[in-house]
Amino acid sequence: MNIRTDHVPAIVDELGAHLPARLPLLVDVAADLHANPEIRFTEVHAAARLTSELESAGFAVERGFAGLDTAFVGRWSTPDAGDETPTIAVFCEYDALEGIGHACGHNIIAASGLGAGILLKDALTATPGTPAHLVVIGSPGEEGAAGKVPMIEGGVLNGIDLAIMVHPAATNTVGGSTLSRVALDVTFTGRASHAAASPELGINALDASTLSLTAIGLLRQQLTDDARVHAIVTDGGQAPNIIPERAALRIFVRANERDHLLENIVPRVRACFEGAALATGSSVLIEENTPAYYSLISNPVLADLAHSAYERIGRPVTEEPITGSTDMGNVSHVVPSIHPMIQLIPGGVTHTREFAEAADGPNASATIADGARMLAATALAVFREPSLAAEAKHAFDAR
Repeated sequence: MNIRTDHVPAIVDELGAHLPARLPLLVDVAADLHANPEIRFTEVHAAARLTSELESAGFAVERGFAGLDTAFVGRWSTPDAGDETPTIAVFCEYDALEGIGHACGHNIIAASGLGAGILLKDALTATPGTPAHLVVIGSPGEEGAAGKVPMIEGGVLNGIDLAIMVHPAATNTVGGSTLSRVALDVTFTGRASHAAASPELGINALDASTLSLTAIGLLRQQLTDDARVHAIVTDGGQAPNIIPERAALRIFVRANERDHLLENIVPRVRACFEGAALATGSSVLIEENTPAYYSLISNPVLADLAHSAYERIGRPVTEEPITGSTDMGNVSHVVPSIHPMIQLIPGGVTHTREFAEAADGPNASATIADGARMLAATALAVFREPSLAAEAKHAFDAR
């Protein structure tokens, strides 16, 4: 988009003057979270550390939100901020992965988001005259539980004009999208019987699960190229000499466009399970126990500002599409948003032990510093030029 970004380099430099005093704390926060990994909705230590640092920096902190004990909302405004002043939210994520800790780098996300909030407050306080409403939102349970969704339903985005966050990756990107995702928990119920003496009296629930996966495999030829269906069997029976009376699967179904996923692909995948139950004489229960993740809509106005900030910092930007899914996508369907990626290690692959090691490795400090400065520069550019908030909203409405 053709928007004004010429003021961004000076803002990046301005924030850089405040960074040295704050970076040791941010690096320590990231290392602390890395050493104490907590999975979805158990992030007690991480939430306590982040809220403590926000309060020490002068934010008013609300602990717990929408029934999520480890969620938080920190708020700070300049004295001259009014009803027409833009309100910008910086999101922090801080949950880890089962077994391999911070292999998605959420400790870096948390430190960068915290740093962006503190740097913004430092700059706005040092140079008065720019009205601003700043919100730092701690959203737990991004990995597999879509923790932002109950927070959205609870009103966390009420009054928010723009939302931003950053995620470590293999490259630096500012735009792109993610895949929408629906998680299905499927349970087949049959009838147990002796597998050798009287198999004819049983109804094999495991056969139903096998048949359903075969049907999905055949369905893939008729799905659009962006579609992904991947599954695991979570219960396949208890003993080989017993016809399994119960079998269970967990399935992720993904596609680029939210409506195409929900209205076309998911019903066809559901039909595979229903057909397998019919064919085997079993019954099937299909549940969606976690909210759907929506595809990310990157706001072009905010993306241009972030791009300019990255250039000034010295990080080359690529426009590779973002893969996977994120509940920041759900945020982006409510307010103008961006979810830039920042290079932690070239060629790095998230959800690996190597990426977990890198999240507390030699590149972590620079990644946190640059991520915090990019986010803060993007927000401060809008606070300094409030018309950019209106342009971002116009682009959001016109999508």
